[in-house]
Amino acid sequence: MQSSFNEQFQQHESWRHGFVLRLKLLVEWLKDQDLLDAAIEERLKRLDQRVKTDKVMVAFVAEFSRGKSELINAIFFSTYGRRIMPASAGRTTMCPTEMSFDANVPPCLRLLPIETRLESQSLMEWRMVPEKWTQFELNVNDPDKLAHALEPLAQTRRVTQDEAHALGFWHKQSLDDNPLVDAQGLVEVPRWRHALINIEHPLLKDGLVILDTPGLNAIGAEPELTVSLIPQAHAAVFVLGADTGVTKSDLSIWRENLVSETGDTDTRLVVLNKIDALWDPLSSPVQIQAQIERQCNNTAEILAVPRSHVFAVSAQKGLVAKVTNDADLLKASCLIDLEQALAERIMAQRQKILVAAVSKGVAELQVEAGRMLHIRRRDLTEQMQELKSLMGKNATVIRHMRIRISREQTEFDMGGAKIHAVRSVHLKLLRDIFRLLGATSLRHEMAQLKLTLKQKGLKLGIKRAYGETFERLRENLRQVQTLTQEIQAMLSASFRQLNAEYGFSLQSPIEPKMFDFFIELDRVEQGHLQYLGVGNAFRLAQPEFTDRLVRALATQLRVLRHTLLGAVELWSKSAAAQLDVQLRERHRNFARRIEAIDRIQQAAGGLKERCAEIDGQIYVSGQNEQKLLEQIRLLLKALEVSPGIKTEPELSTI
Repeated sequence: MQSSFNEQFQQHESWRHGFVLRLKLLVEWLKDQDLLDAAIEERLKRLDQRVKTDKVMVAFVAEFSRGKSELINAIFFSTYGRRIMPASAGRTTMCPTEMSFDANVPPCLRLLPIETRLESQSLMEWRMVPEKWTQFELNVNDPDKLAHALEPLAQTRRVTQDEAHALGFWHKQSLDDNPLVDAQGLVEVPRWRHALINIEHPLLKDGLVILDTPGLNAIGAEPELTVSLIPQAHAAVFVLGADTGVTKSDLSIWRENLVSETGDTDTRLVVLNKIDALWDPLSSPVQIQAQIERQCNNTAEILAVPRSHVFAVSAQKGLVAKVTNDADLLKASCLIDLEQALAERIMAQRQKILVAAVSKGVAELQVEAGRMLHIRRRDLTEQMQELKSLMGKNATVIRHMRIRISREQTEFDMGGAKIHAVRSVHLKLLRDIFRLLGATSLRHEMAQLKLTLKQKGLKLGIKRAYGETFERLRENLRQVQTLTQEIQAMLSASFRQLNAEYGFSLQSPIEPKMFDFFIELDRVEQGHLQYLGVGNAFRLAQPEFTDRLVRALATQLRVLRHTLLGAVELWSKSAAAQLDVQLRERHRNFARRIEAIDRIQQAAGGLKERCAEIDGQIYVSGQNEQKLLEQIRLLLKALEVSPGIKTEPELSTI
């Protein structure tokens, strides 16, 4: 039987843990060799965090009653021996739900009341106010109690049409899409706006995040789901009914939430669930399979996705088969095929991205550490040549050498003003970058956009307003790019001068790649422009909804700017660390040279002994350069052993 998604995910985690262990060994070796400067330490910390905190998010998207929660149960929670997520008739997940693991939070279900939609705060902002969430403890060791504790996910409440309208579930201009009205004139809406489940499930503990997004109304009323959470998922599983195919509401969800401007569907899997409804005892297996195949082909054509992205399954039969260990039923459910696709298309793609990012960081780390070793060996070689020039010389010559070294040290210390000037200009330009990317400028942009959106009625010019806002944001990035280029030019010129005057080997670090941030800003803009289509025109007429939309945008932009600031900070630290390292090594070199002369003056034969000592240090330095190469080679090797992926990162030479 093919490997399931669970097995592939666990293999991915073994790969991650292996890399983290190898990274720890490198850290210990660098400490032993006194090679941990500020820049190297920062790179190591970021590499460790990048691999340890890497998350894999899978979003399950569907209209109500498509069996999505049952599919989640079948793929991820069958080991509990029963349903965990509410999935029986009349009981299903009613609010968007995130499942993950945080070791700092006890096992719990946290629920945000639906009434918070009446306020303008974004979901991200509500996350920072835990006292506003209703919390239930979870007993993860008792499947029955765990399933019972998650029943509130299915809770609803009945409200008036006006209340439903204020909450985003009733639209007077689109009555056909509204929920049913009961005899008292009330409509049913979810009791909760959002749910967070924190449990120590093996897959969640290893970095999996499951996003469950039920229903067109639940998705459409939450801007953050469409413009942030769903787009950042590494894969989206779109669930349909095999018996109904693509309905009007299904198509609305697909077009408004899962189709990108580029038409890229590589990370989109479509599931035709409930194929057991087509298992007609009056039809032959061949006829049944032909009917299922027709539905798959029709679905692929309507959604404009490759046929290979469409999977016909029975989540309910797959769950039963796993719980009862029925291999024949599991095969008939076709669940394994879907799990294999999840493993190959999600895990492999995510791992390739992670390998590329980590390989780049390892290469930069190698350059930093290799430069320090090179400086040490160069200084030792120069000191050896200096001492050999004293062979056969008398005490007067040696004394004059001592005086000359002291004079060189004094002149070097006096030249510190030039280095201080470089630092001052560098810090001034950095402050300008921090100002451009700071919270004040972002608040100003968002306030300006919000003011534009407050006009009454339909926002026919909303796309233009967004376009103008994003053009100003691009101009902001262009200013940052100009400053980084100015800093880079200044560092290059200053480093060349210091290299010429003091024999340093300073090299300007590679400046942040602004192109990547322009691309990310474009992606954020496209996500919002897609959301501003006709389907949401009536929602956009509500001031509280546009406030939430702007806050969702602000959250995304803060993340983008924080990432850029981190890249600028690392670049700056790398430049400053080079100066610190070479200053420190130069001072050490002066101290070693003076110590060597003093020892030679105090003891006959000390010159030969000192030369032999330095020769040994030069040998050790050369050995350390080879050991560094070997440590880096082993670290990169740890990236290659991941199942299903073969990468061959290049190994540079020092």
